[in-house]
Amino acid sequence: MKQYRKNDEAFTGLEAAIVLIAFVVVAAVFSYVMLGAGFFTSQKSQEVVHTSVVQASSSMEIRGDVYGLKNSTTGDISAIQFTVALTAGGSPVDINKTVLTYMTADVVSTLNRTATSVSTTEGNWTVSEKQNADTDWLLDSGEQFVIKAYLPTNYYLPANMPFSIEIRPDVGAALGLKRTVPAQIDAVNLLY
Repeated sequence: MKQYRKNDEAFTGLEAAIVLIAFVVVAAVFSYVMLGAGFFTSQKSQEVVHTSVVQASSSMEIRGDVYGLKNSTTGDISAIQFTVALTAGGSPVDINKTVLTYMTADVVSTLNRTATSVSTTEGNWTVSEKQNADTDWLLDSGEQFVIKAYLPTNYYLPANMPFSIEIRPDVGAALGLKRTVPAQIDAVNLLY
């Protein structure tokens, strides 16, 4: 005859339900964390795309020729004149927050912005003329600003000298301008 003994080690249905619920809760929390991380990552990617579109769409370009103006005392180029405008579809650029850097083999110099259009102080730059523009200093679509950069006194450009000017707006890509002074310097020179 068989004897049945009482066994306390049995796994009841209630215990199985509790373990199952624990697994479901842990899986739900894990999936919530993973979905949150995925949403955060996709949001950051979207933010990067929007920022890069703003950066790329607010760039400037040189319109027309670049001229070098002769200093009557030294005979070297002491000022550079060029016209800037927005690229097609570009966002407006605040010209007051734009930085110009003048570079040769011997010098790297940041030129200071002056508000007056007739400043001839060396080491400064100014907007000498606005074309198709309103009264503010925001370079909008269709507007053109003629910029005159007065070179630092000790770093005028002699004949055949290469130089660069970097035009860096507060938002967007920097515009590099590389030219060389011609062999013969006249009062106004087309820089190539």
